Amino acid sequence: MKAVGFAGFSGSGKTTLVEKLIPLLKLRGLRVSVVKHAHHKFDIDHPGKDTFRHREAGAFEVVVASDKRLALMREFEQAAELSVHHLIAELWPGVDWVLVEGFKQSNLLKVEVWRGDAGKPARYPDDDFIVAVATDTPDRLPEPTSRPVLDLNDPDALAQWLVENEDRFDYDPEKYA
Repeated sequence: MKAVGFAGFSGSGKTTLVEKLIPLLKLRGLRVSVVKHAHHKFDIDHPGKDTFRHREAGAFEVVVASDKRLALMREFEQAAELSVHHLIAELWPGVDWVLVEGFKQSNLLKVEVWRGDAGKPARYPDDDFIVAVATDTPDRLPEPTSRPVLDLNDPDALAQWLVENEDRFDYDPEKYA
């Protein structure tokens, strides 16, 4: 399994980029999973549904499945800080690539998504886990970098760069245990 993070400030285009990379990697015959960092009390369930009612009744975990889909919902009685590595461990073992959105503080290799017009600082000068910068304004990077600078508006080239550098993104869970 290969794993790469996409880090950047809100509004930088992480979700859009990941959304475009998924089918491009699938076209190359690769199975892709996504791990997404969400904020606080997000919900994927709906009031009135059986699974919602089970959670409301106090179930710690609810797994719902069909012949096309599986979802696991886990309720923590107290706040739990899960690392990206905890979440990757939950994934199906036969996946080729894990695209991680968010988790900008993690020790996972990451591509920084940076837009000059956003007025936000770049993270790459201070984060050794950032291995490339995807931007729409390479001429406005705040500091020179020896890292690859990729065109944020050319997701196919970014997908190709990932595949060409795939050995760099081998994920070894023992390394993070």
